[in-house]
Amino acid sequence: MSGTLRTGEVAAAAGVNTQTLRYYERRGLLAEPARTPGGHRVYPAEAVTVLRVIKVAQRLGFTLDEVADLLEVGRRRHHGLRARAREKLVEVEERIRDLRTIRDTLAEALDAGCDDLSACAASDCCPLPFADLTIRALETPR
Repeated sequence: MSGTLRTGEVAAAAGVNTQTLRYYERRGLLAEPARTPGGHRVYPAEAVTVLRVIKVAQRLGFTLDEVADLLEVGRRRHHGLRARAREKLVEVEERIRDLRTIRDTLAEALDAGCDDLSACAASDCCPLPFADLTIRALETPR
């Protein structure tokens, strides 16, 4: 079986551990490998590329379900990455805005000397948006 790699070789080349490799198989992200007569898994060299694609997509913020969808679209030779990347970019920009708000609010709390959440919440000069957070939490469907 030339051109094939064993589990450890694929995992090492892709920078993942063997448990991750098997988990991706179970999730259907990676095709089930062939087996040697002795029962050892053997993967085509392309499995390394697939694993690297999965890890990059995760670092870009895609969930494993979204990665599975992207891989399936690619297998069918349809091009859906651009649309999905646009959607993910909108999500990331929203998270960045939220993180900036969190950063600014925490900086204000530090500048105001907030040291006790209960005491701070009762103070008129508290910069922490307790009322806003409570209202948003009640409005946000889970």
